[in-house]
Amino acid sequence: MTTGMGKTEPRGKFITLEGIDGAGKSTHLSWLADRVRAYGHKVVVTREPGGTPLGEKLRELLLTQSMQIETETMLMFAARLEHMAQVILPALAAGRWVISDRFTDATFAYQGGGRGLARDKLELLEQWVQEGFQPDLTLYFDLPIEVARQRLAATDGALDRFERENAGFFGRVRAAYLDRAGNDPVRMQVIDASPSPAEVKASLDIIIKRICI
Repeated sequence: MTTGMGKTEPRGKFITLEGIDGAGKSTHLSWLADRVRAYGHKVVVTREPGGTPLGEKLRELLLTQSMQIETETMLMFAARLEHMAQVILPALAAGRWVISDRFTDATFAYQGGGRGLARDKLELLEQWVQEGFQPDLTLYFDLPIEVARQRLAATDGALDRFERENAGFFGRVRAAYLDRAGNDPVRMQVIDASPSPAEVKASLDIIIKRICI
């Protein structure tokens, strides 16, 4: 974006939060956005699936309706395409930072690891929709399956169809996340989500300071 002084606004950063259900990433989302704002950046907070009017309608379907795994995956990427076009890319181009609760790593973990969809199909859709676009930083909140399930059980409200999956499913999802983190350790930072919220925030603070200054 060009300002009135003829200067181009620096591109914003794209940060994503990932983890199995119950890992606590959503708990830290608002705090994380406030920390980034404290460094002087304008922040857009969003989520996947969702983030746009169409994306939120697709989210409702995805979280409540049973469907074929291929249908599920293509709907995830359809919502993502709208999300990128309407929210993420315009905000980044305007110099804003975008923090999203989940992005493509979740699709590789849930639809790939959890559901067993072939990696080559996921990679084809990723390349078609994203054309190489990736987050600048991904914070992966890692937690043992039994602890995550205990946390989910303690929450109020009905669980969606992903949250109701069994321990084996979440074990595969976690393994897929850890595999991606191991293959891309610079972008994907693994956060131990087992300690207290204060200790987790202390770990996050170090990473956020590094990317913000």
